[in-house]
Amino acid sequence: MVLYGTLVNGGLIIIGSILGLFFTKIPERYKETVMHGIGLAVLLIGLQMAFTTEVIIIVLLSLLTGAIIGELLRLEEGLNRLGNWIGSKFTTKNDNFSVAQGFVTASLIFVIGAMSILGALDSGIRGDHEVLITKGILDGFVALVLTTTLGFGVILSAIPVVIYQGAIALLATQIENWLPEAFLNGLIVELTAVGGLLIVAIGLNLLKLTQIRIGNLLPSILTVGIIYSIYYLI
Repeated sequence: MVLYGTLVNGGLIIIGSILGLFFTKIPERYKETVMHGIGLAVLLIGLQMAFTTEVIIIVLLSLLTGAIIGELLRLEEGLNRLGNWIGSKFTTKNDNFSVAQGFVTASLIFVIGAMSILGALDSGIRGDHEVLITKGILDGFVALVLTTTLGFGVILSAIPVVIYQGAIALLATQIENWLPEAFLNGLIVELTAVGGLLIVAIGLNLLKLTQIRIGNLLPSILTVGIIYSIYYLI
């Protein structure tokens, strides 16, 4: 089953979030310290991914073009509105902001990254779900901890995770017929690097060192494909 790994990943996020709801009453200082720990770990993961780049100019141009597109489309505002709308279906009006924050933050952490892409590709191309199941275990633990601080919105992040990874897995069943292996391998490297920098931004925001509009940088995940294609053909 092509979507097995994706469904397991989404299920583990839900389980972790539900467990996290039972620990929301712990003292704020514990939550703050735990969140700082997560922020530092997210920074490390992002930096490790970012350093994989082989052509830094591709990463730079991808972020620049992605930022322009994101600001024009105001994606960050759209994500927050989506989070607020979903939150309004489950909570009171006063809780909407925290639900939106939990939804957006968790979605970005779980969706952006090498394991999402590589795991989904493995599921689609080789029927190997090990990477996504491993990612699901990690995501479930992170969801548990995030939920203690950010609340119910974290559980809703399972929806974009399943849609995003599921779409890649289904597409991957045919991707080898469309793209040369050398091109695909190079694209994954640069895509991983761009995603890594976005994860670094998430870590900085979690540590409250910055207020980067990460949602407005998301188009760089798409523009890196266009820019790398031009580079590859040249």
